Amino acid sequence: MLKDGHIHTRFCPHGTQDALDGYVEKALSLGLKEISFTEHAPLPDGFIDPAPAKDSSMRMEELEIYFEEIARVKSVYTRKIKINTGLEVDFIEGFEQETENFLDQYGKHLDDAILSVHFLKYGGQYDCVDYSPDTFAKMIERYGTIEEIYRVYYQTLLHSIHSDLGPYKPKRIGHMTLVNKFQKRFPIKKDFSEEIMDVLSAIKTKGYEIDYNGAGYFKPLCKESYPPEWAAKEALNRGIPLVYGSDAHQIKDLGQGQNLMKYWREVL
Repeated sequence: MLKDGHIHTRFCPHGTQDALDGYVEKALSLGLKEISFTEHAPLPDGFIDPAPAKDSSMRMEELEIYFEEIARVKSVYTRKIKINTGLEVDFIEGFEQETENFLDQYGKHLDDAILSVHFLKYGGQYDCVDYSPDTFAKMIERYGTIEEIYRVYYQTLLHSIHSDLGPYKPKRIGHMTLVNKFQKRFPIKKDFSEEIMDVLSAIKTKGYEIDYNGAGYFKPLCKESYPPEWAAKEALNRGIPLVYGSDAHQIKDLGQGQNLMKYWREVL
């Protein structure tokens, strides 16, 4: 089925004000049969957004409005396309219980969901790993090496997969190689393929899915999908479901990367 399982909306502070109806119309024009709106879930109580602009997620007071807006477009387009109510939920080390509490309360409203790692905990401090090249450079200074950032990222990703976040825990792992976002500027000396294989093994054991994310192709310092081709092929060989996601933050991003993703057709 032609599906985009990772779409953001006007409720994202670092996105645009494009209307949900516009996303649906664009999806129809692309021939999509199913889409999931997966806005960044509100961050847990007590967690301070480390992104400089404090714009990583939607606000809690907008959550109900978000659900209502999706319900509205579902009713308008019910005979034309399957629309899923979803969230992209952050896994944040040290805030597992708060995240489980949130999911226990709101998970019943979800048709689809993604679990992602954007924030790393190191030395008692949190960092947003994908905010900008400048913030990544500051992380390198604090972590000591680029490779240490990668090590902590994949360790946190494994932790997210194994953590018990309750019955509504998302079963799709978001952009699992997001740490590669600035790799053209900050190349690594160590090969992390073993760590990626460990992540794939954990996903397979849990019976989870992978967000096959095309956004990385359009990040000038990345230029590849999340995960890259070799890892996507390995996932398919292991029978791990790949779900295409544009990770669109504006209407024009829908479908991005599909023509560049070697294994995209194999996930339909």
